[in-house]
Amino acid sequence: MQRRRFLAVTAGALGLAVGPSAWLWAKPPTHRHPTEFGLLQLDEAQWRELLAPERYAVLREEATEPAGSSPLNREERAGTFICAGCNLSLFAASAKYDSGTGWPSFWQPISAKHVGTKRDFKLFWPRTEYHCARCGGHQGHVFDDGPPPTGKRYCNNGLALAFVPADQPLPPLREAP
Repeated sequence: MQRRRFLAVTAGALGLAVGPSAWLWAKPPTHRHPTEFGLLQLDEAQWRELLAPERYAVLREEATEPAGSSPLNREERAGTFICAGCNLSLFAASAKYDSGTGWPSFWQPISAKHVGTKRDFKLFWPRTEYHCARCGGHQGHVFDDGPPPTGKRYCNNGLALAFVPADQPLPPLREAP
């Protein structure tokens, strides 16, 4: 009888300890809203074939590149930053600023329709992750400590972006094979 009670209490305690914290580890669904450009949906094998391994890790597995590792931190030319997964325009160079974080940062996307968001609890406190609204590629996190006029800091992984100088045409949107 005591053994059964011990097992029941232990199981209950484990349930209380693990159950409520499980939501911290659960990956919430990525909500993508159709854009005027349509969604790009590829299976993971197609993404692996299309992207270099380090870009795949960031865009598809929500990895984070090391701070200060992206050459886009130093990019100061006029132009457009596009999603490295599907070529959707995400940020104008004029919205880029040096946040001192070691990642390319922007105070505003080209259009709110070009980025989607979801809550991220990977660091035990809620953050807002943003991704390309067209292909779902993970870009980074948005914070409320940016400069005027928005007060936002879109902190982006450089591997999730490509830069197109203003004197060059934007590449066509990537389509499914």
